[in-house]
Amino acid sequence: MANHKATKKDARQAEKRRVRNKYYGKTTRNAIRDLREIKDKKEASDKMPTTVAMIDKLAKKGIIHKNTAAHLKSKLAKRVNKLAK
Repeated sequence: MANHKATKKDARQAEKRRVRNKYYGKTTRNAIRDLREIKDKKEASDKMPTTVAMIDKLAKKGIIHKNTAAHLKSKLAKRVNKLAK
């Protein structure tokens, strides 16, 4: 365990960030899963912007890599566009 005051604080902050990042990541993964399960094009098109925004926020905060975000968004867009009307 850390001995210096600043190092102890840094450990507390890192733990807080880890828990927060884990929460955001899990929430986004759930949103992606829910979007993939939708079979109706209109409903999927309505849900797409919020899911994409969540992915963008993760990339902006550095929780996921920007190329991973681009890959996820591309795959989701392909899937939504392929759905029958």
